[in-house]
Amino acid sequence: MSASDLVEALARLRGALSGVRLPLTLPGSVEAGQRSREIVSQLDDYMLPRLGRLDAPMLAVIGGSTGAGKSTLINSMIGRVVSRPGVIRPTTRSAVLVHHPEDGIWFTSDRILPGLARSTEVTNDSRTLQLVAEPSLPRGLAILDAPDIDSVVVENRVLAAQLLAAADLWLFVTTAARYADAVPWEYLNAAAERSAALAVVLQRVPPAAIDEVPGHLGQMMAERGLGGSPLFAVPETVTDGDGLLPDAAAAPIREWLATLAADVASRTSVVLKTLDGAITHVAITAPTIAAAVEDQSAAMAQLRTDAEKAYIEAVRTIGVQTADGTLLRGEVLARWQDFVGTGEFFRAVEQKIGWLRDRLMASLRGEPRQIHEVKLAVESGLETLVREEGEAAAERTEAAWQANPAGRELLSRTTQELSRASADYPANTARAIRDWQAYVMELVSSEGSSKKSTARFLALGVNGIGVALMMVVFSQTAGVSGAEVGLAGGTAVLAQRVLEAVFGEDAVRRLAKRAKVELDARIEALLATELMRYFRELDGTGARPEQAGLIRGAVQGLNAARAGDPRLTPPEVAELSGELLPLEEAPEAGCVGARCPRPGNVSPFLVSTRWWRWPEPPAVASPAPSTPSPAQNWPRPAFGGPPPPSPWRWLGGPSCRMTCWTGWRSLAATWSPRVPVSWPTWS
Repeated sequence: MSASDLVEALARLRGALSGVRLPLTLPGSVEAGQRSREIVSQLDDYMLPRLGRLDAPMLAVIGGSTGAGKSTLINSMIGRVVSRPGVIRPTTRSAVLVHHPEDGIWFTSDRILPGLARSTEVTNDSRTLQLVAEPSLPRGLAILDAPDIDSVVVENRVLAAQLLAAADLWLFVTTAARYADAVPWEYLNAAAERSAALAVVLQRVPPAAIDEVPGHLGQMMAERGLGGSPLFAVPETVTDGDGLLPDAAAAPIREWLATLAADVASRTSVVLKTLDGAITHVAITAPTIAAAVEDQSAAMAQLRTDAEKAYIEAVRTIGVQTADGTLLRGEVLARWQDFVGTGEFFRAVEQKIGWLRDRLMASLRGEPRQIHEVKLAVESGLETLVREEGEAAAERTEAAWQANPAGRELLSRTTQELSRASADYPANTARAIRDWQAYVMELVSSEGSSKKSTARFLALGVNGIGVALMMVVFSQTAGVSGAEVGLAGGTAVLAQRVLEAVFGEDAVRRLAKRAKVELDARIEALLATELMRYFRELDGTGARPEQAGLIRGAVQGLNAARAGDPRLTPPEVAELSGELLPLEEAPEAGCVGARCPRPGNVSPFLVSTRWWRWPEPPAVASPAPSTPSPAQNWPRPAFGGPPPPSPWRWLGGPSCRMTCWTGWRSLAATWSPRVPVSWPTWS
């Protein structure tokens, strides 16, 4: 598989991650959102540009805590002030990138860090990258002075993290007083998780602690998976008038960097190590972001279901109570009794229905006002029922959302009143009921126009037949009880007999069914409008559930590209299956597969301890030479660098499994006067 396939896979993943929205504050959602933004930024700032040009200069980013001496170290390695240090905190605000003049083309464009403007002037703008051309710097190497990782200025901290993520090599600077602080170790642990190429500079080490502090820091690094990273210890000393360290303090670091820059194989090894670690970290992290998207979708689906259940129950309740005789009570029943004549109704309900039908026809012809009163009573009773159930549905939805943390968050953010029905609900309800009554009148009018018994239909009138049909609709299941059974039941029987006399039995059943179906549909549409208020709140969050599938698909493509590129660490089985092993399930034997130290590799690919345990480091005997000798077998630094110069000695021992250097001759003598800095060159 070609490099273009890897670029395409990463670009696809970037597109999927850039669309991630995690609007609900669920457990882990804030962290997942931050990881998503960081990955997109690193893809733009580093991985995609670096994959496009592996031959570009190696970018070493100098990072560390406030006052650690990052700018002083860079200035001392260069031999002049290129990055302004200061005693006022925070110090470094904008990023300063030092490069060889002939390498300027790599950095003046937006090939890397496209979000930062370029400037050749001193600036305090955190979104500007200051470029400094330095002829003494070797070609193939660029050094970037990042802002403080623990700055009180948020923009500085964000920029520092962005720059470290765009580095081929991290040169992390700390001090003997602050090397165990939490903030530096957050970044060092991140370097271990990403398998980034890393070196640590321990500054201002007191002479009395020169054997103790570097060893302790080395032990901490080994315990956290950084045992293959070089550690440089710089003794506490004074600076010259320009604020520069004695040349002997910066020379080992300068020579090590120069060696990496001069040796194409070493430089490429550093770049590929960091690039491989970054890609592996992205492939492992992206599925956790997909899981966060799925958690958001599940939470919103639950809220949607809660709202739907509340309004489905309201529709069901109204549907039942508009068919079981519940509405044939109170005012509706009283107005119906006034309409047909109560006393005659009870005397004839079983024996004289035919005579009562004639009486009803006479009533229809002679008392149109009472027909209107019955219609109003039906309208009022039905409206009361629908409004009460709409309010109850809103209350049930609000209670269900309040019981859900995600729902409480949405309710707290919304400007709508979702604990009750909308302000337009009463008017919409009245309109829906009037429209239904008009539909019933149109229905009976249309049905009656085709009947041969036109005279009987005209005698009853459209309004009278329509009211009678409503009575039949409201009593289809006859669910009333108590003293009103006989009243409502007789009302339904009487109304049905009247309609059967006009339309026939089959037509009455058909008309009643159509009228009831229409009523249910209008009520459902009315309450659906109310339900949409809650759906709009959910849709307004901007969540995109489909992103989870897009991310997982992109990760599968990335893993396929990794497996086909021999320069990269192939994905583990757990990554291919999408299942990440928790620490307690990791193999007891330590690392597995491609992440184990390989023969001939000075610095193995590291992996987060979230998934694998590293075996305990074996004991290493400390040479502890009393006097350095050029013939001594000095341990070489990681990434194929040169052996240390003679004024430096090895700090070995069981807790120091990395390249630990410290200046020793200067501890008992004054630093020699500064000589012009000259970066070493190798053929």
